[in-house]
Amino acid sequence: MNEIRICPIGKIVNGSDIKIVLNQKYAKALKGLDGFSHVQILWWMGGCDNEDDRNVVVEEKPYKNGPDEMGVFALRSPERPNPIAVSNANIAYVDEKAGIVGVYYIDAFDGSQVLDLNPYTPSIDRVENPKTPGWCSHWPKSYEDNESFDWGAEFNF
Repeated sequence: MNEIRICPIGKIVNGSDIKIVLNQKYAKALKGLDGFSHVQILWWMGGCDNEDDRNVVVEEKPYKNGPDEMGVFALRSPERPNPIAVSNANIAYVDEKAGIVGVYYIDAFDGSQVLDLNPYTPSIDRVENPKTPGWCSHWPKSYEDNESFDWGAEFNF
């Protein structure tokens, strides 16, 4: 198998506002992103980039209402063979010159490395009628409904 080479393009900065700060050489790649309302952010969960976490394939009862065991490919767990995460975020602003994308929220730690950005496009990314297991069917049906949902009541971690 060929070696995979991943080069981070920037990092998450959680300060007075939340933003993606790109390495300056990628700033021009933001051209045209300001016309989109949302961006998909692929980022590295660096806190789990170790041999133990990369070898976890099954988690014990991660959700209060879920099954007793779940494979990591059925979870958004940071403990996985490759600690890659994807988050959808609402774009607050795009500053192409500075290489910054402001977002309203992201579930990433300050300093997390960003691997790539993709515009959210409903024609490709939206699924009209997704199916989920019964134990999580009460979860919000959209990104916009997440804010008021009590996620703390769902997790065992």
